[in-house]
Amino acid sequence: MNKFVFAAAVSMLALSTSALAATTIRIGHGANENYHLHRALEKFKEDVETKSQGEFQVQIFPSSQMGPDREMIEGVQSGMLQMAVSPSSFYSSWDSSFDVVELPFIYPSKQVALDTVYSEAGDNMLKRLNNMNLQGLGWLENGVRHVTNSKRPITSPEDLQGLKIRTMKVPAHVKTFNALGATATPMNFGEVYSGLQQGVIDGQENPIAHIYSQRFYEVQDYLSLTGHVITFYIPVMNLEFWHSLSADDQQLISNAMRDAEVYQQELVAQEEDSQIEAFKKSGTQVNTLTEAQRQQFIDATEPVRQEYKDKLGADVYDAWMKAIKDNSTQS
Repeated sequence: MNKFVFAAAVSMLALSTSALAATTIRIGHGANENYHLHRALEKFKEDVETKSQGEFQVQIFPSSQMGPDREMIEGVQSGMLQMAVSPSSFYSSWDSSFDVVELPFIYPSKQVALDTVYSEAGDNMLKRLNNMNLQGLGWLENGVRHVTNSKRPITSPEDLQGLKIRTMKVPAHVKTFNALGATATPMNFGEVYSGLQQGVIDGQENPIAHIYSQRFYEVQDYLSLTGHVITFYIPVMNLEFWHSLSADDQQLISNAMRDAEVYQQELVAQEEDSQIEAFKKSGTQVNTLTEAQRQQFIDATEPVRQEYKDKLGADVYDAWMKAIKDNSTQS
């Protein structure tokens, strides 16, 4: 055999063997590729692949390519998918304790919310995922949720009367908007733009970055910075897959996810103000609530918080509220 042909064959065999040896981690999520979540996961991918020296190959599937959130979580539980990154509220389908994370107006600021999920209380919540055959890897930001609509600025609960507002398919979110006088309309994320455009719904509620990346501002005249709910994604891994990894590889993945969390928060801090300015330039009217106006919303949603306090009990609800209070004092 020609020595160059032989050398090429050996090289191809080596590459093939290397490719076969790599462990593939497929990650599904529902956001698009412009959203800060996806860019944070790209950093996670780069870190894991580089620092493992090719031991892992990470593949990211955005925009619900692997199905809606519940299906992705079920895929991870079954082992068909190694990882999914879904809003924390979706895990309440298996454990209602997760409802407490996204109740309305429980965090005095986003920083307190971040400090709470990164505290012992957040760690204890992640441990509950093991009962679902999942390993929680941390908390990624979804963001502070605000209301857009095509009718009027929202400065009081009365302004929401009669408006059809799209919410996530999360009971606590639906109850919140019904309590505020709107007609909460759960809808898959991918259907929201067309629903707004066609007038099927009057408005929707999402973090600034989602409103920007999905271009909802193109079909909405008003953005009201209500900050009614602060939401998080929880990246999860199949539990058997996690336990199949060495301790060093588990640490590598945990560290890479923590770095992705920090990177994502930096992106949000850098971009949010300019995104709001882009809304204004497009003709969308933006209003901020005064403290007195915000208090009206807090008062109107008290029945929702009380309902979940009764439902979840002291061991979950009171413990989470104590963690918020403790972190409010420290912030």
